[in-house]
Amino acid sequence: MEFDDVIHTRRSVHQYSDADIDEETLYDLFEDVRFAPSSFNLQPWEFLVVRGDDLDRLQSVAYGQEHVTDAAAAVVVLGTLDPSDHAERVTRDLLEKGYLPDEEAAEARLDSVEGLANADEETRRVWTVQSCTLATMALMHAAWNRGIASCPMGGYDADAVHEEFDVPADYEPVCLVTLGYPEDEAADIERPRKFRRPADEFVHLDGFDPVARESPATADD
Repeated sequence: MEFDDVIHTRRSVHQYSDADIDEETLYDLFEDVRFAPSSFNLQPWEFLVVRGDDLDRLQSVAYGQEHVTDAAAAVVVLGTLDPSDHAERVTRDLLEKGYLPDEEAAEARLDSVEGLANADEETRRVWTVQSCTLATMALMHAAWNRGIASCPMGGYDADAVHEEFDVPADYEPVCLVTLGYPEDEAADIERPRKFRRPADEFVHLDGFDPVARESPATADD
């Protein structure tokens, strides 16, 4: 599929066929996700792929949303709250490949990561969510490129995710994503798209000048 087609025709889908997604295809998706960008190239993401009967467990912590169990698989996107997890090998790779000029630069980079690792929890949470969100979008595009529909979900109990799936406390549940081959017409690309704001409304060149918002009084008229 052409990249423009992937971007313009992807839909968030709740209705899935009964077709499974085989393991080879799942790993192919994540081979694409590997190339998502991340802060310091630290790749703080982990992906828990839930299938089969375990989807019932995930549905129980996702407020009973039906498309969790209708999907072939669901992915729990987890972000580490410890930026130092992969810092050493990532930095050594940058040094060996010439992205960093010398050992001193490598040490300076590691010092910067250590500073982030020692930051307060909220700062580290924002850091990991930013990078993991980029990887989540890459996952959905990689899936649709193969005809696999998806739906990102923010409706879940994060504490219950930790408990139900034994996720350590230093990982942040960033998002859930259901995956599956769409049921007939569920991802109908001929159906008119839902409203999208025009680019000239939200792009601000050389200065921020937001479009005036409707007041509640105006909206109720």
